[in-house]
Amino acid sequence: MADNGEARTPDQPRGWEALKQHVIDHKVEVALWATRIFTILFTLGYFIPIFGNPYNAYYKALMSNAATSALRLHQRIPRVTFTREFLALLLLEDSCHYLFFSLIFLYVSPVTLVLLPVFLFGVLHSASYSLTLLDTLGQNSWWGARLLISLVEFQSRNILRLVAFTEIFLMPFTIVLIFLGRAGLLTPFIYYHFLTLRYSSRRNPYTRNMFYELRLLTEGAAAKPNMPGFLRSILLGVVKFTSRLAPPQQPQQ
Repeated sequence: MADNGEARTPDQPRGWEALKQHVIDHKVEVALWATRIFTILFTLGYFIPIFGNPYNAYYKALMSNAATSALRLHQRIPRVTFTREFLALLLLEDSCHYLFFSLIFLYVSPVTLVLLPVFLFGVLHSASYSLTLLDTLGQNSWWGARLLISLVEFQSRNILRLVAFTEIFLMPFTIVLIFLGRAGLLTPFIYYHFLTLRYSSRRNPYTRNMFYELRLLTEGAAAKPNMPGFLRSILLGVVKFTSRLAPPQQPQQ
């Protein structure tokens, strides 16, 4: 899912002048990288409130993620038309899903768990383009950063699985937020639509796969001989209810 930069050949110029030219030639890609870095920094600012108000940092992280999603949508669908077909195409894009995600929680009291998916996506997607920028500077530049980027890319599958689990866990958590007075009555219903879009994603099967893994885990727990009957009924009821709510699957790219 990460955005990859163009392959560089050994005879291409490197250094600060080459980096400057790269920024001029790839404005949108660099803007995407910058908004993702801002998302990371604002998220860290929320957890480690050294600079300013942590609550401001929380909402700035969501707005940075919304800016990233909007730019990515502009890349994917540059021509805007007010038609039903365009809306259907828009809802298929993962970047549209996370623009929707940011807008949902901009109007909810700060919830730490909400920042986890946008932070992890920011780290994951900015890593590969950071490598492109470092290659533009030179092969031996910032070896420590290259090591961190390699670690992120090595753990990309686990990062995406954690994002998927967080997306699913936030569904019942939004209901809890209502009773805590930190979310409106419509928040769970709106978030459910976001989750159905993630489940039907063409490019990212991790949410759909995580639902399947959780179903197997729950059914396995219910099948244990020492499981009390009433708990078994509850677990199987949850599986049945969740399966009934699952949208039809879209063809995966």
